[in-house]
Amino acid sequence: MREPMRRAFAVFVVAMSFALASACGNRRSSITVAGSTAFQPFAEKLADQFMTVRPTANIIVQGGGSAVGIQSTLSGTAQIGMADLVTLPEEAKGLRATEVARDGIAVVVHPSNRINDLTMDQLRRIFSGSIRNWRDLGGSDGMITVVSREAGSGTRISYEQIVGDLVLTKEAIVQDSNGTIRETVANDPNAVGYLSHGLLNEKIKAVTIDGVACTNEAIQSNQYVLARPIYLLIRGEPMPDTQAFIDYILSAEGQQTLQSSGLIPVK
Repeated sequence: MREPMRRAFAVFVVAMSFALASACGNRRSSITVAGSTAFQPFAEKLADQFMTVRPTANIIVQGGGSAVGIQSTLSGTAQIGMADLVTLPEEAKGLRATEVARDGIAVVVHPSNRINDLTMDQLRRIFSGSIRNWRDLGGSDGMITVVSREAGSGTRISYEQIVGDLVLTKEAIVQDSNGTIRETVANDPNAVGYLSHGLLNEKIKAVTIDGVACTNEAIQSNQYVLARPIYLLIRGEPMPDTQAFIDYILSAEGQQTLQSSGLIPVK
């Protein structure tokens, strides 16, 4: 595991030790779900719904990134890992992966930016630092602020894998969640970043990629290429409440919740 991933996992373990200690004495079964920060807010909403119909369950949802989701599931620190990766790494092959949704990765700029469309080649050159000014793309004169996720983020791994041949510029601002990327871009007229399309709002503008918008329809039809599956991972035989939570997410109610929240259901 790379050093940034080790640090992230160590911080997660410390945080979870406090969370689990506080849960001691609770007779309900405690299930920890950890990993993808892109899926975290959706998992929290689903957990709240699930616990109203399954009072024996106590779901604790933590972020940390997809790498943390995989490692915490392997170590047993979490009962369910969340990973939003195009391809799961080799160390995850010993885990049982269930795809529960699909998610588009929207490339976003400030609403005042005149740029409305970018090609994959332009994305590669922007994020690698070889295109540095918006005027070189037909926009206003302004140095581009590249905003990216941290190492170990499933969104970053998937984005770089799909774009291809991308070595992130050292000038990039690195943020630890989709929410902080959204706020950074919203507050910088020259910024460009990427995030889960389920978190788009009026503060930022999603550009089309090679003329294709990041919409549910385009993702479902595979026309929009910046998309990835969202997996829930478990190790070994799950506890009844653990399996029941996954089953709930795959139920009609759970899938409808994901769809109404901006993700693409698998059922």
